[in-house]
Amino acid sequence: MTIFATQQVRKSFTNGEVSEEILKGIDLKLEQGKVTSLVGASGSGKSTLLTIAAGLQPASGGQILFDGKNMTDMSAEQVRKIRAREFGFVFQSAHLVPFLTVEEQLFLMLEVSETKMKKSGQKKEVANMLELIDMSHRKDAYPASLSGGEKQRVAIARAIIHKPKMLFADEPTASLDSKRSTDVMTLIRELTKTLNITTLMVTHDEEMLSFADHVVTMKDGLIE
Repeated sequence: MTIFATQQVRKSFTNGEVSEEILKGIDLKLEQGKVTSLVGASGSGKSTLLTIAAGLQPASGGQILFDGKNMTDMSAEQVRKIRAREFGFVFQSAHLVPFLTVEEQLFLMLEVSETKMKKSGQKKEVANMLELIDMSHRKDAYPASLSGGEKQRVAIARAIIHKPKMLFADEPTASLDSKRSTDVMTLIRELTKTLNITTLMVTHDEEMLSFADHVVTMKDGLIE
């Protein structure tokens, strides 16, 4: 089932009197419970497409359709609520809060995602998630004591603890070695399937493409 789509999405940037078109009319459909990877050379527009799809910046034209709703017609506040409640984000760096433990990182996300879960329910969800990512034994650890791979696993757990429908990942393995990259991608794929999330991921690492259900190649602002 298609849960997310872009229709003729365009993006232009103006520098003085010069206008540059980064996206030139992108049509993309994402299926629920699938991992889609965006690949292409630097400057192809894949990260721009990801951030527009995630509601982090507006498109210059076209439509963004999510779960039967047209995000293009929404107010900034409506888009913010969708980002908070329905979307999860993983980036190249984990961006964990340095003074919070692993467990506290997840509790914080449940608060900022505006879930209305009772405290007892939050404790159960956090415990279950820590078990899913095999980090229960590290729940009281602070980010400074975690390895790069452990940090990314916590970042992934934080991104999906509130049960979003979409996960957006921008180069999630770029700062990891091959073993940790494989571990992180295995986790992303397993959680996508287990929780029926729709994942859109940008990557430069061709070895990680085997974890995707669909691979979309971009070149010069277009899908090849």
